[in-house]
Amino acid sequence: MSERVRILGLDPGLRNTGWGVITVEGTKLSYVACGVVTSDGDLDLALRLKQLHDRITDVVRTWTPDEVAVEETFVNKDAQATLKLGQARAMSLLVPALHNLPVAEYGANQVKKTVVGVGHAEKDQVQAMVKILLPKADFKKADAADALAIAIAHAHHRKARALAASL
Repeated sequence: MSERVRILGLDPGLRNTGWGVITVEGTKLSYVACGVVTSDGDLDLALRLKQLHDRITDVVRTWTPDEVAVEETFVNKDAQATLKLGQARAMSLLVPALHNLPVAEYGANQVKKTVVGVGHAEKDQVQAMVKILLPKADFKKADAADALAIAIAHAHHRKARALAASL
């Protein structure tokens, strides 16, 4: 019998951070929960980051993952927006680290290639495959679907990552 591992996927954003929890047992994936944590756009950046920290902490405490997967930041033309996204992403890395959870990072194209089979898949293609792979998944927002996709990608890559780390 193979071990059962609970994975939390996080899709960082300053306004909306998507989260999705799945379990993997052997090759079987199961949906647990998903949602979006938000920060109040009217607050100063420091307070928004604190909101994300506190709300991601609530997700970790509620769903007790064994491992966490976070999407890497893509750099866009707006340097200020990229910097703010990076700061929000830091909360997605910090909270699991504070709970002594292993964190893996995946680029958007790697997630899409793993879930859809194409590295430049459209959002609706990713959502359709998440529904196929996790038929009970009930995501209301694209950010939650993306977080589930990140968790699925980690489920597929975690053994290879562990093997590479041991070499």
